Amino acid sequence: MKNLRTYGIVDYLKQKKHCSIRELTARFGVSPATMYRDIADLAARDVIRKVRGGVALRERAPSAREPSGSPFEERINWNRSRKEAVAKQALERIQENDILFLDSSTTVSYLAKLLENSSFSNLTIVTNSVTIIQDFHKFPPHYLRIGLGGSFDMQLNSFLGRATLREVESLEISKAFISAFGVDEDKVTTNHEYHASLLVKVLELARHKYLLVDRSKFGRSGLFRIAPRRTFDEIISDRTGERPPQKERNRQK
Repeated sequence: MKNLRTYGIVDYLKQKKHCSIRELTARFGVSPATMYRDIADLAARDVIRKVRGGVALRERAPSAREPSGSPFEERINWNRSRKEAVAKQALERIQENDILFLDSSTTVSYLAKLLENSSFSNLTIVTNSVTIIQDFHKFPPHYLRIGLGGSFDMQLNSFLGRATLREVESLEISKAFISAFGVDEDKVTTNHEYHASLLVKVLELARHKYLLVDRSKFGRSGLFRIAPRRTFDEIISDRTGERPPQKERNRQK
């Protein structure tokens, strides 16, 4: 984001759904030229879209090749083979006695599916994902399963907000598995503010941090920063030649 005003534009559009450029110019007290530059920046990031008579907030900021505005169920099947490949790699990082945090991303949901048929003697799973919580009964019965409560977010099919943050703050997490909208040279991002807030807190608590992303996530940036790329112990991807951060390479020597 170029400036704090663009955050304000997004918040305003969340309330109004759509509005004219003239209305935004008056609201934020800037010239039309300045507002058009801000709008161009947000549109380039797929955060907003231009409509007749003005602009509107995207329900979800997709990549150029993703189905625009697709529901959660459709996103699960998008790039399915890639996500399954990433999930299989992630499963190899899990050990006995781990306390896992699984986020509400579609990529991590494939890891959860693999865990349903796993055979660990002692494992704890913590998640805010409604998809995973609904399948808790499919996991081995001796696994400890913790579902975080909060405000339901239909777009992400997850629980988010202050209540979710309060619940996760009281937990110990040995390994966090999360995904993201975008990964560029130095940071990992999402397009959902409350989702970003939860993941920031989870990464503070987790002893080991894993980012699960298929190749389509690289080279693009979302609206809200989750963490610097170097934060993660490993970036698990189907992208050929993807290397872990420096600290992970050092640990492997």
